[in-house]
Amino acid sequence: MNENTPPAAWQLHRNAFGRLVLTLGSGETHTGVVPVRAFPIGAPDEGLSLLGSDGHELLWVDHFSAMPPPARELIQEELAQREFTPVIQRLESVSTFSTPSTWQVKTDRGATSFVLRSEDDIRRLDGQALLIQASHGVSFAVRDRLALDAHSRRLLDRFL
Repeated sequence: MNENTPPAAWQLHRNAFGRLVLTLGSGETHTGVVPVRAFPIGAPDEGLSLLGSDGHELLWVDHFSAMPPPARELIQEELAQREFTPVIQRLESVSTFSTPSTWQVKTDRGATSFVLRSEDDIRRLDGQALLIQASHGVSFAVRDRLALDAHSRRLLDRFL
């Protein structure tokens, strides 16, 4: 079932176990709803799907910002647990210019290091954005590689 309806036609709340419960305009309820952004990096405010526990779409929301504040807050909490993508603000150093290499970086969540297995683990996105997949599974984002400082750009350019 896919309802592309105004937000007033459905409600979202947490049950006693902390799971999201979606009540559709028809009165039908679904427990264990999972929010998934269609474009989490390129357009995080556009296209949000609420999936049932079976993985099927129950509701499509065109614009995240158009949702009522209580539902938006619940979904933001849920997405914060699922979407962990630190944003690289500065590249401090890389161990070698061949791969695998260990990168020391400063992110919006603090300083860290990770291993880049291959140049193929750096994906170019729209504009000058990049998504870097570390060997331990965490993805790091670079919102605009041209906005990085000169030292960071020089290090990064050796891998692009």
